[in-house]
Amino acid sequence: MNWTELRQIYPNQWLLIEALSAHTTADQQRHLEQLAVISRCLDGEEAFQQYRQFHRHYPQRELYFVHTGRDTLDIEERYWLGIHTHHATHTEK
Repeated sequence: MNWTELRQIYPNQWLLIEALSAHTTADQQRHLEQLAVISRCLDGEEAFQQYRQFHRHYPQRELYFVHTGRDTLDIEERYWLGIHTHHATHTEK
């Protein structure tokens, strides 16, 4: 389903969603065309916690936590540089 359909089915709710089909525009805006609802949440804090848990187990999936009170999704794609902690090596002294 798309964002408009999702907002009609789940009005004024926090959701954890997955982008099944999406693309990035030249101005780095992420447009989510097809969405799937993973879960409904009581509030933003629960949505964030569920996002973190799912992302930890399924890092390859494109997940978002959103509130359906928004008319549009404004998602800017950002590129992160650096070393992820699970790739870093630690030395003991």
